[in-house]
Amino acid sequence: MVGAEESQKHIEILLVEDNPADVRLIAETFKDFKSRNNINLVKDGTEAIDFLKKRGKFHSAPRPDLIILDLNLPKKKGLRYLRK
Repeated sequence: MVGAEESQKHIEILLVEDNPADVRLIAETFKDFKSRNNINLVKDGTEAIDFLKKRGKFHSAPRPDLIILDLNLPKKKGLRYLRK
């Protein structure tokens, strides 16, 4: 059985997704989780790398516990960013 403290763990999520419908679907899915979560949205792999390296407007970005990466991103495909 999970204790009350564990069920309230705060989870930082980095969502790399350019499709608004998919963003809504993922956000709705995470509402059902017992843990508190914060979804940080970026729209392409370049922003994702900047977020992870805390560059530019992401200088104070939290370290994500989970990254959800769209593999069919515009410009460069998600697998290319995954390798980085």
